[in-house]
Amino acid sequence: MNEVKPGTLYLVPTPIGNLADITERAVDVLRQADVIACEDTRHTRILLDHLGIGGHVVSYHEHNKKEAGPKLIAMLEEGKSVAQVSDAGMPVISDPGADLVRLALEASIPVVPLPGPNAALTALVASGLDARQFAFIGFLPKITAKRKKLLEDMSRVPVTLIFYEAPHRIKETMDTLITALGDRKAVTARELTKKFETFERGTLSSLRARMDEEDPRGEYVILVEGWNESMEEETEEASGWQDEAMKLAETMPLKEAARQTAGKYHLSRREVYQFLLGTRS
Repeated sequence: MNEVKPGTLYLVPTPIGNLADITERAVDVLRQADVIACEDTRHTRILLDHLGIGGHVVSYHEHNKKEAGPKLIAMLEEGKSVAQVSDAGMPVISDPGADLVRLALEASIPVVPLPGPNAALTALVASGLDARQFAFIGFLPKITAKRKKLLEDMSRVPVTLIFYEAPHRIKETMDTLITALGDRKAVTARELTKKFETFERGTLSSLRARMDEEDPRGEYVILVEGWNESMEEETEEASGWQDEAMKLAETMPLKEAARQTAGKYHLSRREVYQFLLGTRS
């Protein structure tokens, strides 16, 4: 069952933190594969050394996939077996492996996925949010217009939303989510499966505030509750936001008053801030 077949692309999940989470089948495939394609050869070599595997490792990542992808397909067509791994977790998810799978299928090359670690699902099942239905967003687009359009499309979807973010961008992303989605229930998870695994639960604004108290560390999974009827009711009652914004602005900076009002009433923070500026002119 675990025998690796020639000319086959294997998608092999790797641990997201705890090295003991790799499966016996994954080890067997990595040991037998002719080629192991990975994002960072140095990073993957640490795992392989830990497992006592000295396989042939080649680089395949976002910046070289156009050149490396066809070379891997050529190897597969020659009858070699290829195991594709990401730096951590399930290949293809927020990973250039998706392009390699597409190329393989177009060339009628068998693709065999292995089950294993995944940060999004690991965080979801312990979040306390609805896990019956969810939407995995991953990393938000870097282009502002695309990011705004995506969040507008997802803002009224009634399922738990799951995002990924790096520590150096987490504060900015939390601010973006508050503006686009409102101050919803949320959970952040970081250092999953590691010694300092941490879950923080609250609202987007309360979680964001904690990040000012301690510098964010580790890769983050952000989970946000989906749209529901109570949010609909709050939106319908939003006609009084101007009065509340002005009242808050009497006791705090305009930007903070705008942030809190926007979160409560599911409005654009920029819109509220511009309104408050107008009241001061």
